[in-house]
Amino acid sequence: MHKLLPALALLALGAQAAASTLNQNVSWTIDRPGTSSKYRVVAYGDSIYAGYNGSVTSAAKYSAPTVDAEYLSAQWNAGIESVRRTKSGAIASDVYNNKIVAERSYMQASNTRVVTFEMCGNDGLQARTAFKSQEGSCDYSVLTAAEASCKTYVTAAMDYINANAYAGVKTKVISNLHYPGYTADNTQSSCKDPSSGATVKMQDRFLLSIARINHMMCDVARQKGFMCADNFAQYMGADYDANGDGKIDAEALRYVAGESQSSYVNRVSSTLRSTIRDANTHFVSASSSYDYIQSDDTHPSYTGSTVTAGLWGGSSGNGAARYSSFANGKNPIWDQYGHERMGWAVSIFNAAAP
Repeated sequence: MHKLLPALALLALGAQAAASTLNQNVSWTIDRPGTSSKYRVVAYGDSIYAGYNGSVTSAAKYSAPTVDAEYLSAQWNAGIESVRRTKSGAIASDVYNNKIVAERSYMQASNTRVVTFEMCGNDGLQARTAFKSQEGSCDYSVLTAAEASCKTYVTAAMDYINANAYAGVKTKVISNLHYPGYTADNTQSSCKDPSSGATVKMQDRFLLSIARINHMMCDVARQKGFMCADNFAQYMGADYDANGDGKIDAEALRYVAGESQSSYVNRVSSTLRSTIRDANTHFVSASSSYDYIQSDDTHPSYTGSTVTAGLWGGSSGNGAARYSSFANGKNPIWDQYGHERMGWAVSIFNAAAP
């Protein structure tokens, strides 16, 4: 036993350092009393949909896809199986090739009604890390390369899901990116801009990149029959009108179907920049806020228990819904945790019937 513990510690550290190897697959069914019908939500992605919580052996039971399943169970009066096929640390190409394509059978099941995915967060995080380490003249190509790769695999993923998902699927949703570490990035770079010779504020540079990615995700979704859950707006904008423009900040920041990239990027990075706040302090009113991000300053916060997911394999289980009905389509804690907010953002696109 004493020899096993150090080995496990080293294995855990290795898995965290090379998180792209950490599969975190979970199936959890929301039981609905008095009904025998059961439908499926299939979610592909990285650590965000996985419900990563810093552990290599467990994950949040109620990550966003399972939160959505709970909404669906009440709406459809049916049991809903939430299938999460995820790999923490995976870049977009990995999610596409080794989850969406390699594990397509999950979305091909005849009881599948919702297919949702998220990707590109790790492409962005790796590009940010590479940029922060630069000295001398800044090389922005690490950011543009991440954007290009994201577009390639988001587009491929939608095309593949459209061609391979069960014909009876009612809703297809992509979740775009929040900006973890927004406040921490409010500092100057070590490298210098090739034109001006001055250092650059990293928050400015990264915000432009993530805005271009998020516009692409939502706009490609519009073109390919997907809905877009705008997590950037949901996480980074307050739930009240902080700047007095007559619009709730989270609504004002949302992607508008059909708008140009330049319009969206300017609106987010300039016009409404003052309303963007770090999701560690998401204001639901002028005097009340909640922390949407875990202590790692990256992954969404959650509530409730965990399930086995990671080094010991995936897990499956079932249980009653936490909430059986929803006033105005929202559970009582919809705005208090990152995963609850993301799950609600997906749920607003759910079809009226299975």
